[in-house]
Amino acid sequence: MANNILLLSLVALSFGLLAYAFEPSPLQDFCVADTTSSARVNGQVCKNPNSVGANDFSFSGLHLPGNTSNPNGSRVTPVSVIQLAGLNTLGISMVRIDYAPWGINPPHTHPRATEILTVIEGSLEVGFVTSNPDNRLITKTLQKGDVFVFPIGLVHFQRNVGTVNAIAIAALSSQNPGVITIANAVFGSKPDVSGDVLAKAFQVDKSVVGQLQAKF
Repeated sequence: MANNILLLSLVALSFGLLAYAFEPSPLQDFCVADTTSSARVNGQVCKNPNSVGANDFSFSGLHLPGNTSNPNGSRVTPVSVIQLAGLNTLGISMVRIDYAPWGINPPHTHPRATEILTVIEGSLEVGFVTSNPDNRLITKTLQKGDVFVFPIGLVHFQRNVGTVNAIAIAALSSQNPGVITIANAVFGSKPDVSGDVLAKAFQVDKSVVGQLQAKF
């Protein structure tokens, strides 16, 4: 009997942890974000449903190419709850990514979302790295129409391996997936992470760390 109670307790705990690991299911038809509210909640405060209209569920401009004139040679155009208030509590968002020839979307993570990406134009080398201790690189070259998934929280990247511009569309399993670009976070933090810490972590001279921090 005691074993059965323990088993049921573990199952209940597992389901409880699973429920808290994802955005909660809405308890009404929608919860359009009220961007004028100063209240702070885990997500966004709901707008009065009587004042909601079609524009709250619409976003225009994803057909427009992003400006890739930057050091990475890429541009991400997000459609998250920040751009589209109707996404609030729905647990989904999307992005358009434009890549110049040989442009990259540098190694980064989404702390709150799994990402599924499809190539619309061009050829992309994509990949992600598994967690410690294996740190295994899983990578593939995608062509137009191919799809690839990046598991939640894992470091991943894309690179245009063609001589023409490339375009991808990606969906993410959060209204606000967040993004942590590894180089920016490590070398561009405010204030700086100690040069001694980074020099030891990356096994390089402290002067190299200083040069990298100056770039970010």
